[in-house]
Amino acid sequence: MTLQVIEQDEGEASFTPSKIVCVGRNYVDHIQELGNEIPSDMVVFVKPNSAIGQSLPSFIQEPIHYETELCFKVENGQFAAVGLGLDLTKRALQSSLKSQQLPWERAKAFDGSAIFSQFISLSTSSLKANASFCFMLTIDDELIQLGHSDLMMYSVDQIHRSISEFMSLVDGDIVMTGTPKGVGKVTKGAVFEVKLWPGIECHSYEQLLADLNKAQPMICQSWVAE
Repeated sequence: MTLQVIEQDEGEASFTPSKIVCVGRNYVDHIQELGNEIPSDMVVFVKPNSAIGQSLPSFIQEPIHYETELCFKVENGQFAAVGLGLDLTKRALQSSLKSQQLPWERAKAFDGSAIFSQFISLSTSSLKANASFCFMLTIDDELIQLGHSDLMMYSVDQIHRSISEFMSLVDGDIVMTGTPKGVGKVTKGAVFEVKLWPGIECHSYEQLLADLNKAQPMICQSWVAE
């Protein structure tokens, strides 16, 4: 199997991540919706390059569940570009593994278990990784997930610092920062659309929606579930 490449729009170079580093349980509302305990330390797991997919599957041995996440591409050891991704999960298998206190790889790191939008360079956008980022997922035009970097338990800077303490981040690696509430099952034929906005502050759910309706997203990506 050849290494998987993240294709980019014209003007941005495609790249080949050696790994995808994922942060779990980084939004309190998501922890609560799955009935998990709030961890005492950051939950980190890794997907291999072979986890990168180009399409959105609804079934691989069992129904697939989606989790929308703010993502960063690494260059020179720093977060240099921002994008969005779907962390795809075999939820039934994950629940079984967790009940046996076993690792999650079989449920989280299978081939095609991560798909991504384009990535936008932070430097050319005059942004920093610790800027305010808001993102959403709609399914068939219905708002399903709404996330904001200010609502994360661990900030972008904390995530970078914590991962770098024990793992080398090399050029092209991707870091996924966790998902807000609203995760669920992928339905074949459904249209998934993710959008990302920088620079929008978070005061309330209603305020976020009002501000998003007045702003153009910097990223908009859609997939039809297969």
